[in-house]
Parts: sequence; C-alpha cells; structure tokens
Amino acid sequence: MQVSCTTCEGAMSNKPTLHIPHPPARPGDKPDFSYVALSDPGAVDRPEVNTSVRAMAYLSEELIRVMDDDGNAVGPWHPHLDERDLQIGLRHMLLTRLFDAYMVRMQRQGKISFYMQSLGEEAISVAQSMALRPTDMLFPSYRCQGLQVARGRSLVDLMCQCLSNTNDMCKGRQMPVMYHWARGKIFSVTGNLTVQFPQAVGWAMAAAIKGEDNIAVAWIGDGSTAEADFHHALTFAAVYQAPVMLNVVNNQWAISTFQGFAGGERRSFASRGPGYGIASLRVDGNDFLAVHAVTEWAAERARRGHGPCLIEHVTYRAGAHSTSDDPSRYRPRDEYASWPLGDPITRMKQFMQKSGCWSDDQHEKLTAELTQHISESWQDAESYGTMTTGPFLDRSELFEDVYRDMPAHLIEQRDELRRLIGED
Repeated sequence: MQVSCTTCEGAMSNKPTLHIPHPPARPGDKPDFSYVALSDPGAVDRPEVNTSVRAMAYLSEELIRVMDDDGNAVGPWHPHLDERDLQIGLRHMLLTRLFDAYMVRMQRQGKISFYMQSLGEEAISVAQSMALRPTDMLFPSYRCQGLQVARGRSLVDLMCQCLSNTNDMCKGRQMPVMYHWARGKIFSVTGNLTVQFPQAVGWAMAAAIKGEDNIAVAWIGDGSTAEADFHHALTFAAVYQAPVMLNVVNNQWAISTFQGFAGGERRSFASRGPGYGIASLRVDGNDFLAVHAVTEWAAERARRGHGPCLIEHVTYRAGAHSTSDDPSRYRPRDEYASWPLGDPITRMKQFMQKSGCWSDDQHEKLTAELTQHISESWQDAESYGTMTTGPFLDRSELFEDVYRDMPAHLIEQRDELRRLIGED
C-alpha cells in the first residue's frame, strides 16, 4: 500500500493509496479557506420543528446564516430579537473576550499557570445560553466561558478557580478553566475529551423519565468527534429520543491538528447525525443571530418530544489552543483575518449599528466599563490568595470528597501530612 500526499495523490490511481490529510496552508503560505462550504445569507429554509430527519437531512450540509456582509439580517432564521437582548448579547460577548485577554496576560506574568481563551468563538456560547432556559443543564467544553458569563457567574469566582485559592470552587483539585457551577446548572468542565456528550444524553434521559421539560446541552470540538464517546452519545440519543442538543464547535483546529484528521474533509460533521436518525444542522458559528435561532429551534424540537439535535458550528479558533501552544508553528500567522465568516463581535456591532440601537461611542464606553470591572474583580480574587501569597487552601482537603466516610488509610495519610508540616 502506498502513502499519498497532496502532491502525489493519484499518481498510482490504479492501486489503493493511503490518504494523509493536509491543512490547506502552513506557516508562510497564503491563507486558504476554499474548502469551507458556504451558503448565501438567508438562503436556507427553516423547517417546522416536527420535520422528519429524512426530510431535513440536507440541512446538515447547508450553512444557516442570518447576517449578510452589509450588516443586514435576512431570511427565515432571523430571530427578531429586541434591542435590549441584542445589547445584552453584545455585552456578554465583549466581556468574555476582554476577560479572556486579561487572563492570558495574567498567565504570561506568571500569576496563573495556564489558560484557554475562546477568541473568535464567543457568539456560540453566549447566543446559545441566551436562547435556552436557566433550568436547562449545560455540559460545556473548555472554551465555553461565555456560558458562565451569560448565566451571571461572578468573574471573581472564575478567577479564583484559575488561581487555585481559598475561594476556588474546585478546591485546588483541577487545572485552570475547569469550572463548574451547580446552582447555575453548568456541569464540570473536563480535560478528558468528549465525556460530556454521553453524560448530557444520560441527564436528558433522566429528565424525560421524571417528566420534566428541561433539556441537556453539550459542546465538544471538531477533533473530539473522533472519540468513541461521540458515537456512543449519538446512539443512545437516537435510540431513546433523548431531549438533548449536541453541539460540535468546528473551529478548524484540534490543538495543532487540522479538522481533516477528524474526518472533516469528506463531509460536514453535522452530516453524521442523519445516519443515526438525528436531526442535524450546520450553522455559521460567528453569526450571533443564526446561532440563537438554531438553538431556539432545536430546544423547541426536543421539548416537544421530537428528539435530539446535532449542531455543527462553523467557526475559527482565532487564538492559540492554550497558553502552552504557539499556532504560528502550524498555520499562517494572519489566517484569522482571512476567515470568510468574519469576527462575531464585529459583525454583531455592525448589525446593531445599522439597526440604530448601537454606536461607536456606546461601544467605547462599554469597553471601558467592562475593562474596569475585570480589573476590580481581579483585585477581589487576589484577596482570597494567589499562587505565591496566602491565604492558602487547607492541605487536609486533599483527602476529602473522595469517599462518603473517610477510610482508615486516608485518615492515616492525612494525619501523617499534618505531622510533617507541623499542624498536629
């Protein structure tokens, strides 16, 4: 068997070859997004929520868009949000972006150990959160901090988790950005990829058994679709018609691996849903209005007993995978500027300005207000301790929350630690 590449593929067309996916552009190349299949804004129809999976299978390949390049909202998916909701959505997205940027700076200054930002993907988590009910259960991935912001989580709480201080919700047991919020109905973020998909399906099945009309919503990246849990989740969701919304955030990169390695070259990720019997949509992830509309549609479908939905959000990871990553080593440095679907905040701002409910002056004032809020929140967070200054977490908590009743061997280890550090 012969291995093929982009330069030699087809050279021996009469024999089987092994295809190795290649990104369309590497460092130093001109960005190339010709592989991204686009539909015209407003061109994709909006079916009824009870439409059969077979009848709407084409929506897994089309791209649902509402905002056009001139800042107009067009087509049947236009959600017609009021002025107040638009302003709240823009505020949440801008706060998420400014918060991310601040935390990256704190990591670079050595004040936290690690961070992952959602630059370029803010519309997905914010618009979806706003389109859902507060009682719906969310199972996020590690680039969904907009869910926390949109549901009203204190930035101080998020910062304390990254600092692993005495106010850390995880008590120092998790790496930064692995938030959770029971009261806000947001499940724990995990570094183990894709586990949240079957967890969300299980939660949704339980809600249906109890006769509730709350739904579960989960997010993973394009690379995670290659994990077995993705297929396990779709199987259970389809068989039991669980009221769940499963989101694939296709930001083109799984760390340094192009989305083609997860199978994105042949068909869309959304196209995997109809094969399981799941309604599937492909949406412009940088279009706040389109994401909001698609989420409302999928949520209504699930609540009315018409089954689960798989949504692929076509977006671009504008920043590094994490503060441990250097994307200039594997993709063109200026690639985001050429992304055909633009920037979600810029597009939202343009739409609102054209609608007459926003201005440059308002935007500048909001940016200044949020920047000040973030700075003040950091000062509050530091009062609970930092990586180098107290107060510090009680070391004894290492042994708690593992068993309901602490077994003898853990009691012995805890007491030995106390003796070693002079606390006994």
